[in-house]
Amino acid sequence: MRTLLRMCVLAGCGLGFAAAVPALGQAAVNADAAESAAPDTIFYDGNILTGTRLKAGDADATAGRVRAVAVRAGKIVAVGADTAMLALKDAHTKAIDLKGAFVMPGFNDAHTHMAPAGRQRMSVDLDNVASLAAMLEKVHAYAVNLGQGEWILGGGWDHTKWPGAKLPTRQDLDAVSAGHPAFLQRTDGHIAIVNTAALKAAGITDSTPNPKGGQIDRDAEGHATGIVREGPTLAMVKNVIPAPSLATRRMAIESSMQDALSHGVTSIQDFSDWDDFLAMEEMEHAGTLHLRIAEWIDFNLPVSVLDERRASHPADDPLLHLTFLKAFMDGSLGSRTAAMNAPYADDPNNYGIARYDQAKLNQMASARAADGFQLGFHAIGDAANDMALNAFSAAEQVGRPANIRAAAKNADAEVVKAGVSDIWPQNFRFRIEHAQVVSPGAFERFRELGVIASMQPSHLLTDMAWAEARLGPERVKRAYAWKSFLDHGVTLAFGTDYPVESISPFRGLYAAITRQNVEGTQTFQPQEKLTIDEAIYAYTRASAFAEFREKIKGRLEPGYLADIVVLDRDITKASPQELLHTQVLRTVVGGETVYVAP
Repeated sequence: MRTLLRMCVLAGCGLGFAAAVPALGQAAVNADAAESAAPDTIFYDGNILTGTRLKAGDADATAGRVRAVAVRAGKIVAVGADTAMLALKDAHTKAIDLKGAFVMPGFNDAHTHMAPAGRQRMSVDLDNVASLAAMLEKVHAYAVNLGQGEWILGGGWDHTKWPGAKLPTRQDLDAVSAGHPAFLQRTDGHIAIVNTAALKAAGITDSTPNPKGGQIDRDAEGHATGIVREGPTLAMVKNVIPAPSLATRRMAIESSMQDALSHGVTSIQDFSDWDDFLAMEEMEHAGTLHLRIAEWIDFNLPVSVLDERRASHPADDPLLHLTFLKAFMDGSLGSRTAAMNAPYADDPNNYGIARYDQAKLNQMASARAADGFQLGFHAIGDAANDMALNAFSAAEQVGRPANIRAAAKNADAEVVKAGVSDIWPQNFRFRIEHAQVVSPGAFERFRELGVIASMQPSHLLTDMAWAEARLGPERVKRAYAWKSFLDHGVTLAFGTDYPVESISPFRGLYAAITRQNVEGTQTFQPQEKLTIDEAIYAYTRASAFAEFREKIKGRLEPGYLADIVVLDRDITKASPQELLHTQVLRTVVGGETVYVAP
């Protein structure tokens, strides 16, 4: 009887058998699994949220609950009651008792920078330094151990958290850097402080003109202060810094990978250097890559190079693959380099920095979309978001007939919100990364163009302290507007922008449902709160949709990858403060346990 039961669940049986064996009532069957081989692993006695019925707006947080999951060859073959799942095992099956713990699909962080995060920890890590003095103390301690000519590298500092919120200067660094050139990026990566030696190495003088899309800050006498803003200017210094070795790149990725797994993140969508991707490939070939990575490529490369890189790695690789082309429309709010349609409320002569000419951007986007690439544009300010939407509008004309565009525009909003249906033959799934501040009509434009809003709710935990001062009382109503995006039928995918923020998804979930700072003393535009179901959906199924993998990731059901996280509490029922303190007990990728809490 036990053998017959196992064969029935794995291969599929008629209603007559199910009626005769009530234990099968909760079991879901993989229609593709015709063989009767036993599972490799069965996870049982769990409170398991499969995500099957979970959707944006679902009021029932208990939807799709089962007790056990059976896994074979890295995929889920059945889910259901303990008795039904345990009946499938044989002498080679490993049975893991979850002891009643809450289980859910692994988190998919839709926006990370893994290699830079690891290298930051390996150098001068200035994350959460409380003052300029504390920053300089860490720099000095690092500098005294360097060999002659070596660079002081690092980042993570945030002057908005310091008393006086004053930017550092090159003279500050000169006093503690012992003659070493220094390059230290702000937490958002959009500005850096460099010392005099670094300016000299980069050939930057008081008379050096600002590059297009960048800025060299100068004091009242016209001297460079040491603050360099945005990618084109940062590149002037980065280009003279010795590149890290392949071994250093692997160490950095390994460090960040372990950080992600310890926080229940099983998939990431990442923008690191191309040489970092090559290091990831080496790790995959060596069997040491245990995190699913969707890597982005630089939008600005020639199309021929993009084609070559796309062809260099199998597109259907479930562990490591290349996805969209990344471009930066602007900078960040914290650095006041986000491109705005009107001046900053607290800096009336400043509109931020736009990185592209619209006509040129439209041309480049159209060429790359026509070549079959997904596009993802960083846009923080409302002007930058408008620029990205304009480019997407131009690009989508390339391959989408008018009747298909009309169908997309008129499609059922709930279908789009769920993010599970292809509503046109060529679904570009263009993305805007961050989408922090948008114009009044932008929500509907996102919806009409099918653009995904890839956002990072944990940014608000820091930004709410100064966001209204930057934006003013009216513009701030369209900032970090997660609920408005959902209400307009826009697919909302969540991530962290790691290492700008901790890779912990629980901070993001907390921010999404409370819109409060960690202390609970400030609330920011509460009308944009999400439910816990909406937030979990954005971190799992919607983020899988954003990388064209919603049919294999984001749920715990037959045929899906066995990417599972076991938590110390049911986050669908936890209070906000309890949510912040959630601990990961076990992380499973492809059926293999890759992290267990110490």
